[in-house]
Amino acid sequence: MAVHAHPDDESSKGAATTARYAADGHEVLIVTLTGGERGDILNPAMDRPGIKENIEQVRRDEMAAAAKALGVEQHWLGFVDSGLPEGDPLPPLPEGSFAAIPIEGPNRALVEVVRDFKPHVMITYDEHGGYPHPDHIRCHEVSMEAYEKAGDPEAYPGTGEPWTVSKIYYTHGFIRKRMQLFSDEFDNHGMDNPFKEWLARWDERRNIDDLMARVTTQVECGDYFGQRDDALRAHATQIDPNGVFFAVPLEWQRRLWPTEEFELAKTRVKTSIPETDLFAGIED
Repeated sequence: MAVHAHPDDESSKGAATTARYAADGHEVLIVTLTGGERGDILNPAMDRPGIKENIEQVRRDEMAAAAKALGVEQHWLGFVDSGLPEGDPLPPLPEGSFAAIPIEGPNRALVEVVRDFKPHVMITYDEHGGYPHPDHIRCHEVSMEAYEKAGDPEAYPGTGEPWTVSKIYYTHGFIRKRMQLFSDEFDNHGMDNPFKEWLARWDERRNIDDLMARVTTQVECGDYFGQRDDALRAHATQIDPNGVFFAVPLEWQRRLWPTEEFELAKTRVKTSIPETDLFAGIED
């Protein structure tokens, strides 16, 4: 089970891994906590009449297409996107939005889904949310609560029979070394380098260089990068097909960095680090 804040997060964070496990015969469920109603239209081709006015249904349709591309199941938890507040000081979160409501409601809702689906492994974001979006941070909080309490028969009565999850991982995508390898490859081929300026502006205060030191698990999934890209393109309001997501040829990606990275946050089974499999240590 991969728990994500908004539709499109599942396609940009650990997507090829979920596609691989689905293809291997595992049951894979994406839980989408909000509808992404407050997301901006980031693809100029989709900034046209009828899209913004119907953004909730548009994003539901996009999510269905992305799940089909990955070969996974998907479940909406039903909360309202909080949006990304901007300004100094930051404005208050919209009333009734996911990160503004009491956390007990989302906690209970996710525990119920965990008890129903019965995952052995969960994937979520780290304590910073991957980046400081309030819904991503709340996603971390409710995911960890579900991991801890879904197996407790005293917790959340009326949400199904207890189920104990064996492992929970954080997904880590912003690996500077990976970006540097792609940047070097563009330079080696004498091609316009979309990463050079981005790397030059890398904000060291975010400590992104340290993320690779947190990685415990690298899953080989290069064969599924094409499905990941199809899922990304399905989120047409959010993903520009001419953007940096698709700048690096798949052949380069499979040759230079054919894995996705995870951090084993908590486990109830014995395993050896480093891992190459999210199910390492879990018996059938």
